[in-house]
Amino acid sequence: MDEASSDEQIQASPVIHPVRHRGHHKYELKATGEAAKNYDFLAARPPGKRTTVVESIGHLIKSCLGGGVVAIHESYKQCGLWTAVVLTVVLGLCVSYCMYILARSAQKIYGRVQVPSMSYPDLAEASLAIGPFESLKKYSKCFRYAVDLTICVDLFGSCCVYQIMIARTIKQLIEGTDEVTTGGTPSLRHLVAALLIPCILLCMITTLKYLAPFSIAADVIILVVAGSTVYYAVKQQTMSPLEFPVFKTVPGLFEFMGVCVFSMEGVGVTLAIENSMEEPKKIALVLVGGMSVVIGIVMCVGFFGYWGFGEKSKSPVTLNFPLEPFPIALKVCMAMMIYVTFALNFWVPFELVWHYIKRRYQESKYWLWERVWRAGIVLIITIIAVIFPAVTKFIGLIGSFCLSSMGFIFPAFIELCLDWEDPGLGILRWRLWKCVIVCTFGAILCVVGTYINAKELVKEVF
Repeated sequence: MDEASSDEQIQASPVIHPVRHRGHHKYELKATGEAAKNYDFLAARPPGKRTTVVESIGHLIKSCLGGGVVAIHESYKQCGLWTAVVLTVVLGLCVSYCMYILARSAQKIYGRVQVPSMSYPDLAEASLAIGPFESLKKYSKCFRYAVDLTICVDLFGSCCVYQIMIARTIKQLIEGTDEVTTGGTPSLRHLVAALLIPCILLCMITTLKYLAPFSIAADVIILVVAGSTVYYAVKQQTMSPLEFPVFKTVPGLFEFMGVCVFSMEGVGVTLAIENSMEEPKKIALVLVGGMSVVIGIVMCVGFFGYWGFGEKSKSPVTLNFPLEPFPIALKVCMAMMIYVTFALNFWVPFELVWHYIKRRYQESKYWLWERVWRAGIVLIITIIAVIFPAVTKFIGLIGSFCLSSMGFIFPAFIELCLDWEDPGLGILRWRLWKCVIVCTFGAILCVVGTYINAKELVKEVF
């Protein structure tokens, strides 16, 4: 697929594409001072349909809320109800601020390199290429590749999670019981494996505009699920929330943090949304409005999902609903929504991977090899999902490993590169210390969270 046709699909679609490659652009410092600040990047952008603040808020909410939100309640169970509630707000604010850092950094660098818009990998590469660290400039491409790799691992990993969620829903509907175990006939692993062919067929759709309308239906289903969680929780639960544990264990804490970040992270789409806005300077307003809704929905499902269904709660949250006509229909819709979301999530990292590997083949054979690679990657995703069917542990691992770097470390480092010559006021140098604090938090979440979640994931298997 050439870049022109890809751009047309993106503009025609309500789905925001987080990665748009600009080829082998070499970034150089072309302006400084007032000349850089006065660069009108909005006027320099190509004409096309632009989104209002309200539309941008809608895109942000849609992009942040995915399959992770329907598993957040189980991580509340591992962490402790009230600790999880407080941390949901804290982590949501941290994620929102790092998204703002990324957008603000992009708007600073546009004038310096005289480029009107950038993707996340573009910004990563440019920040090192024109940054103050001479010894690091040669690694600007490596920084770009690190962002690319993190995005791929994050989104392909999400596809593994979605397959497991679909299989768990199918298993409950087949067995007609409240309990969902890995064993039985058919086993959970058999059901995951059975999804291979349907997922391959779905991922043969190479045009995003055919999938985009389903994302709107998916958003409606998520809202219905959130409302239903509140309804069935209140209907079923007799205990007061104050009787639930405030805090449980440190491993549960890091599992929760990984799942929580996974459930509300939107850093990958921040620049795509900024690039498409009529008034990109109002990106802060979009982040405040959009992330407030996202945090509210995540907290709602997490709190009521754990409070209502207690220590026996399962993921996705719809598995806890009674086996009655409406909940059964909702479970089916949920499975179908996740199935379509699988294809939407697969499309983005595959386009990124295909950008690099298609150079090996003649253009006349792109059609064949693109589909071979699509099928091969879905096969790998399915094999991983079959081996590791513990859904919340898997989500925690992805959130800890990928989003700690993509959501915290990378944005803070990019900002420091652009603000190095002005690290703060007086001897406090608060900009520098802010970067150190954010990077330290991201590193702790990455190292400790990845270790704990990986250990628990392996324990579930063996």
